[in-house]
Amino acid sequence: MIIGLTGGIGSGKSEVSSRFEKLGITVIDADVVAREVVTLGKPALNTITEHFGSSILLADGNLDRKKLREVIFENPSEKLWLENLLHPIIRTEIITQLNLSKSPYAILASPLLLETNQHELVDRILVVDADEALQLTRASLRDASNEEQIKKIMLTQMSRSERCSNADDIIHNHGNLLELEQQVQNLHEQYLKLAQKEI
Repeated sequence: MIIGLTGGIGSGKSEVSSRFEKLGITVIDADVVAREVVTLGKPALNTITEHFGSSILLADGNLDRKKLREVIFENPSEKLWLENLLHPIIRTEIITQLNLSKSPYAILASPLLLETNQHELVDRILVVDADEALQLTRASLRDASNEEQIKKIMLTQMSRSERCSNADDIIHNHGNLLELEQQVQNLHEQYLKLAQKEI
């Protein structure tokens, strides 16, 4: 059984993921996979460099993610080109990693689970929900990004209400870490029971 974990920027997805991992559950993070497929020596990085030029590389030859983000944020057609290149590669790698999972159920954590076809890979959707003001505060502290940039990212993501309406389960991340821990524990027990039924 595969659980798709998603939520808006700054909602607390990573915090939730790490708690499931501590319970012995395999978590495949789409963001981590997306970074892995464009590391030095990977074919995707060569294709990106050919397309955008070497100005999007750091001195050591690795991808300058910040620079690339700036380029595609200003240019929707370039963003589309990049997505068309990377999404199939990322999807293939995610499937490979999910197939290697040995835990009773696995989690695919992805900020764009519902915006891409990644939701087709999962049996249930778990949304981590937090109000916009809280998302903004958390994301600003974590990324040291300015509020304008975070607001722009939030606009590219699915709305809170739409995301929650697609959920099978919701973690309300408005309180303290103890409350979060309890919600994760309750879901873990529920998922173990569901996974047993699927065997």
